[in-house]
Amino acid sequence: MTTHVPALPETDVRHGFGSGLAQSGVKRPPCMPADAPEYAMEELVLPGGFSACGLDGRPRNAGQARKFAASTLREWALRPLVADVELIVSELVGNAVRHALPPTAPCADEYPVWLGLFRYSRHLVCAVTDPSPAPPRLGDPGPAASGGRGLLLVNSLSDSWSWRPTPPAGKTVWASLPLPGQEDTP
Repeated sequence: MTTHVPALPETDVRHGFGSGLAQSGVKRPPCMPADAPEYAMEELVLPGGFSACGLDGRPRNAGQARKFAASTLREWALRPLVADVELIVSELVGNAVRHALPPTAPCADEYPVWLGLFRYSRHLVCAVTDPSPAPPRLGDPGPAASGGRGLLLVNSLSDSWSWRPTPPAGKTVWASLPLPGQEDTP
């Protein structure tokens, strides 16, 4: 279920978001969305600035994602973010499992959903990739609704969130949070 990438190849040490990548010749990590906020070409914190988890598309995946995220954040000495990130990844993974997978039974040896955690010098990015091209929908549930608040929670807990199609198929939904002590840093 889990894949940890302790360090990136020497040629890919610098990563960031936005238009600065194309001009610098630096390649974007394959699952990082092009419309994610620009972080001035921040360097990934290495080693251990990236960790990913493959998920089989079963309902238990939200719980597995929470455990994976909490373990990774403790390893990165980011305990203050654990509760918020657990909720964010639980919602993003839950949405992927409920709304982005075909109704056929999941196959135990396939990972149609991926969770990636990216640690930058000032931000943590949580990204969930799934096989559906359908965009996520920010709901407007009434007070009596039993669901539909997941992306509202993600929106309230993160600095920003969005999504992007992931070639050749599917999409990546991501959320960005400031690292502790970076909340007021531009």
